[in-house]
Amino acid sequence: MLDLPDGMFPAFAVTFAWSLLAAYAFWRLSLRLTDAGIVDILWGYGFGVLAAIAFLCAPAPGPRETLLLALVLLWSLRLGTHLWLRCLGREEDFRYQAMRRHHGANFGRRSLGRIFLFQATVQWVLSLPLQIAPIYPGEIALSWIDHLGAGIFAAGFAIEAIADFQLERFRRRAGTAGKVLDRGLWRYTRHPNYFGECVIAWGLFLLVSQTAYGPWFVWSPCLLTFLLTRVSGVPFLERGLRERLPGYADYMQRVRRFVPGPPRRVSS
Repeated sequence: MLDLPDGMFPAFAVTFAWSLLAAYAFWRLSLRLTDAGIVDILWGYGFGVLAAIAFLCAPAPGPRETLLLALVLLWSLRLGTHLWLRCLGREEDFRYQAMRRHHGANFGRRSLGRIFLFQATVQWVLSLPLQIAPIYPGEIALSWIDHLGAGIFAAGFAIEAIADFQLERFRRRAGTAGKVLDRGLWRYTRHPNYFGECVIAWGLFLLVSQTAYGPWFVWSPCLLTFLLTRVSGVPFLERGLRERLPGYADYMQRVRRFVPGPPRRVSS
């Protein structure tokens, strides 16, 4: 059985309480705005808040934990701000519109558990390695694995940021409604933003793996990768895109699903 530090469980209680309260607050706001899509904003900012709370609860975080927090805050602030700006002046995301139509008048009540509390719990679970790392650090000196992890994080951060920028620029361009973005990073993978997020998670894990209990949390990037590629990310999004965009079926044949690679040749 793991000899866990005494300060871990109070910190976990604080972060879990914050996750639930933030989810409830955003749910109440979504009812006023008639827009459940604001839950994505909480997803973006939430990782940074959870990591910061754990860092403040830590007895003596070292340079690795400080670096880890800086990287998480950088990622979280960019992602959260991007998702916030994306929600401004737009109608509710088509995925939540479909759920609203399906549940009818009960959607508001059901969205608390099925969307907001569920996503908050998943985020809290995925962020556990970011929470435990500063509370129980490992060796003080940074190793080559830490530098490798920071480099992988930087690559994933760049991929996700560039993909988001290219998609937003495409959406704001006149005459692109109903069309498929197949330029830039979107020429090599149908979901470069999701791919970048997975790369970020694995880069952060390498830093976490150098702390005392970090290696035990390899399941976290594995779970995120599984969710994005097999459950709520790619499959759920592509079902809606095939229905909404006439050229998306052809795009799926030409462009790789997740890991970037050269476009496939499709016979006429």
